[in-house]
Amino acid sequence: QLQLVESGGGLVQPGGSLRLSCAGSGSSLEYYPIGWFRQAPGKEREGVSCISTDGGRTNYEDSVKGRFTISRDNTKNMVYLQMNDLKPEDTGVYYCAADLGPGMILNLDGSSRCATWTDYDYWGQGTQITVSS
Repeated sequence: QLQLVESGGGLVQPGGSLRLSCAGSGSSLEYYPIGWFRQAPGKEREGVSCISTDGGRTNYEDSVKGRFTISRDNTKNMVYLQMNDLKPEDTGVYYCAADLGPGMILNLDGSSRCATWTDYDYWGQGTQITVSS
């Protein structure tokens, strides 16, 4: 069974950068679309970004567009989230997750968006990110 482990979280000042890693084991990540999600205290879990199995399609939540970049290296069984220009509102626990389904919803105009967190099947334990001065 697929297991996921996130790493790379920590405390960072506003405007700083972090790179999160999601390591897969027990199965090859290449078969799964992967999503990054976050949850702030007292708030519902929300999607941040997702990537297709081959990395050819990516999606981002509006508030992170232009600041975050998702990528994957299937040869290393890894998925990454590069986060730049971090803001206090980015604070939360970040999770990577794998979907047995498509992981994305295709719109009629050819665009796509990430599936909601309830659609994802395998989850890591999460890594804390705190953005504060």
